[in-house]
Amino acid sequence: MKYIIAIDSFKGCLTSEEAAEAVYQNIVSHHPKAEIITIPVSDGGEGMLNAFCKALGATKETISVRDAMMRRITAEYGITNSGTAIIEVAQSCGLTLIEPKLMNPLIATSYGVGQLIASAIKNGCRKFIIGLGGSATSDCGIGMLKALIESFNDKGNFDDIRHIIQKCEFTIASDVTNPLCGPNGTSHVFARQKGATEGMIDILEKRAMKFAEVSAMHIGHDCSNKLGAGAAGGLGYAFMQYMNAEMKSGADLLLDLINFENIAKDADLVITGEGASDKQTLMGKLPYVIMRRAKDIGIPTLLIAGRIDDKDKLINAGFKDTVCINPKGISIENAMRKDVAISNIRDFPLSI
Repeated sequence: MKYIIAIDSFKGCLTSEEAAEAVYQNIVSHHPKAEIITIPVSDGGEGMLNAFCKALGATKETISVRDAMMRRITAEYGITNSGTAIIEVAQSCGLTLIEPKLMNPLIATSYGVGQLIASAIKNGCRKFIIGLGGSATSDCGIGMLKALIESFNDKGNFDDIRHIIQKCEFTIASDVTNPLCGPNGTSHVFARQKGATEGMIDILEKRAMKFAEVSAMHIGHDCSNKLGAGAAGGLGYAFMQYMNAEMKSGADLLLDLINFENIAKDADLVITGEGASDKQTLMGKLPYVIMRRAKDIGIPTLLIAGRIDDKDKLINAGFKDTVCINPKGISIENAMRKDVAISNIRDFPLSI
């Protein structure tokens, strides 16, 4: 038997690497002679840096940046031998870096993202893969642009550094397709999880609309309605509007880079998963992308998760089967414990 493990993080509980190792131990216990290949995966959010660095053989640079509350922290980014920078925005402005009582998208800034990019440019990078996800910000990338300007020309504006940015190629990785503004935009859909009240959402929406209006007049085009402009609190918009970035599915981008189809072509089973799976998984989330790619080459995919709803929809979409790792009646608090989750993943019945 040949197994492919390509599993997302169980957010707030297990990293992608920890979940994959638990699945590996499960397979070994059932099939000790099986061939097992673990693939680092990410959709551009949490864990993106590690996954892409491993896939591309990149080394990591550690620098001092500002978090979303402008506190000094250390963050990492990757550099490949060919000079491609790998940047995970959550390294600098991530939601998990902010204490819940301090969350405030009205003041949270993406400044640290600009610091990461500026450092990579100064280190000779001209190609960038940017993972958008897990941000605490809703500033439309204004903080990032400010940091870039100040890193190269403290008293200038974006026009003064445009010649630097134009020499760079940016690819942004995300599974978010929301526009910048409107009922499906970044403020109305994502700001609540970053600590916004209803009153804050209205303010954020007006700010985004005004910034898009001014930017369109200045640049001569408008990217606010493009798919993914609302990713990471509008960082997707800033990258597309000011840096001519190309948006790609983070999962597809990584699977292309590692040549997934060649690795999986003779496998018996692909195992993927995430913390909770339901019909929203079918809206381009990482397990769905992996299943679709495996199905195209005739390989079945097993989906595991800590919670599973809409099982019929998941099966009809193409998953061979779905398995909830948690026993019935377990409390959320207990299920979210790392040791419990690892044990449950190791012990789920691998019957396919």
